[in-house]
Amino acid sequence: MSGQKPVTPSPDGLAASVKATKTKGLPPVHLWNPPFCGDLDIRIAKDGTWSYLGSPINRFELVKLFSSILKKEDGKYFLVTPVEKVGITVEDAPFIAVDFDLEGEGTTQTLSFTTHVGDVATAGSDHPIRIVTDPDTEEPSPYILIRANLEARIDRKSFYRLVDIAEHKDDWFGVWSSGQFFPLIRSGDLPD
Repeated sequence: MSGQKPVTPSPDGLAASVKATKTKGLPPVHLWNPPFCGDLDIRIAKDGTWSYLGSPINRFELVKLFSSILKKEDGKYFLVTPVEKVGITVEDAPFIAVDFDLEGEGTTQTLSFTTHVGDVATAGSDHPIRIVTDPDTEEPSPYILIRANLEARIDRKSFYRLVDIAEHKDDWFGVWSSGQFFPLIRSGDLPD
């Protein structure tokens, strides 16, 4: 016997483990590779709502804490601490980009997106914008990479604002940020 006490995953235990690390900024989850402890009934809904055992987690500070220890590996999502790793369910993207700030104009402008948990990412080579089109409805879903394989779905009002500032380049209609062009839709597919 190793003498180690088995870890039973729980939201309170995860929160306590993270608080014990006392890091400033985001915890270094990329350095943490603890053993998998099982799945926890935590779900991030498509609208960004976090729930535990079917009930919404209404404490913003707890949601923000959990979002800081989120990790994606092989298409699956986990909450990770130095001593445990638990699987959770994410319906779409773990974050929602609820707004963006625009600085400058044209090819030199920057678009800095803010998520519902307070993360900020400036679209560019490290934080690309991508569009996924639903094959049945042809409805576009825009995303921006926030950090380490974790994306935010750009909310509808922000997407409409992007369309308002978009311009044509080659055969695409899209936006510039940090010197990069991000296509939103083929110019020929724009409605009349």
